[in-house]
Amino acid sequence: MREGWSVEAWSKMPRTKIICTIGPASGSPEIMRGLIRAGMDVARINFSHGDHSTHGRSIATLRQVAEEEGRLVAIMADLQGPKFRVGEIESGAVELREGEVVTLTSRLRSGATDEIPVPHPELLRDLRPGQTVLLDDGRLELAVMRAGEGCLKCRVVTGGRLTSHKGINVPGATLRFSALTPKDREDVAFALEQEVDFFALSFVRRAADVRELRQFLKDKGADVSIIAKIEKPEALSVFDEILAEADGIMIARGDLGVETPAEEVPFHQKRIIRACNQAGKPVITATEMLQTMMENPRPTRAEASDIANAILDGTDAVMLSGETAIGRYPVEAAETMAMISANAEAHLPYGRLLHGESHRHETITEAISCAAVEIASEVGARAIITATMSGRTARMVARHRPSVPIVAVTPSRTTLSRLALVWGVVPVQVSEFKTTDEMVQVMVQAARETNLVAWGDRVVLTAGIPFGSGGETNMLKVHVVGEGEKM
Repeated sequence: MREGWSVEAWSKMPRTKIICTIGPASGSPEIMRGLIRAGMDVARINFSHGDHSTHGRSIATLRQVAEEEGRLVAIMADLQGPKFRVGEIESGAVELREGEVVTLTSRLRSGATDEIPVPHPELLRDLRPGQTVLLDDGRLELAVMRAGEGCLKCRVVTGGRLTSHKGINVPGATLRFSALTPKDREDVAFALEQEVDFFALSFVRRAADVRELRQFLKDKGADVSIIAKIEKPEALSVFDEILAEADGIMIARGDLGVETPAEEVPFHQKRIIRACNQAGKPVITATEMLQTMMENPRPTRAEASDIANAILDGTDAVMLSGETAIGRYPVEAAETMAMISANAEAHLPYGRLLHGESHRHETITEAISCAAVEIASEVGARAIITATMSGRTARMVARHRPSVPIVAVTPSRTTLSRLALVWGVVPVQVSEFKTTDEMVQVMVQAARETNLVAWGDRVVLTAGIPFGSGGETNMLKVHVVGEGEKM
């Protein structure tokens, strides 16, 4: 947290976390500084583009600037996954006309004008006559007529100009592929060397995909949070299983909106956010949130409504992709996101996001966290301060959306970064403590150093006793700052 913040300054900043994608438009120290000052909490490194050398420089620059600004900025490595793309078209582009027949092939013949290179034989192998192939984010549509050895004959249903490397989607098709590609494995190894804080796993279809990455990390001696990206229809039918395995969820509305009807995406989004809130796991709403700001300095009213509604639904974080990676107005986009978020939060039903849920609290931690939010409201507390080793208590408190800051103190650097993604949490790293009295003193002092609480303020404290034992949160205390504390 930046030094010098006060309750008044904090109240004007968004509690919704902001993720910005780093790219050519935002790779300089000046732009990164602007993004951090605008409110960037997490920097996304997109491994679908760029190379390790470029990403390494971006990460080093980001950390240097964040340190200069006195801000914690976590880093998310977004893996490409099994994204299918058109290969290199010999002429650079081809015009597809409605009704004509074209061939998708993994063995392109030089000079063939009716063939489209698809360097994915496994994709061509799994498709059958009658299935649909979408190109360029669904702008072009083909219908499979017949399958051959390493090729597909297709009829153009919706034509247009197709250029090299455009995406391929096959809605409704059951494809046999691993969510973790050889490229992903190389990228994971590199990202671990860079000590990233999150991995975003693309095109997750089942819980086993998350387990595959988890095991790969374990084999390398790493424990890094995994964010499962929901962008395939198959994932929706087993979402609860995926949520149980993942550390968080990203609603990747781009591919999801291509492979499922666009009119259904808002309702998938609401259901996913609700489930994540109930589970106390962070959820990110992503893709085309401020798309017009790629070229324009101001958003549309529809974009402002989209962001606000995601926040009112309960999203923990909102993400900028091309807007900050390759857009003309990266800093302005981040500032706009922060402004819209803060304004939307003024209308949140604080403390009542999960109000009316019929389920009982399944654990002591859940019950204590809910009580902490209610008591903070009743006694007029300035903050809820939680001591946490894993971050779970802070997440459980955050899911109820208290109206006051959640100051999460932890000796763990890993937990500190993970909490950068959780709504309303101000993570603070502290030294380890041995006794309960020492713990209380460290908690309150850490909150005072953020300038969010002052002498005489009431605060609500939560922790697990003994601290760090891995047990439930079992302590809840209303404390007056300064009472019984060593000065």
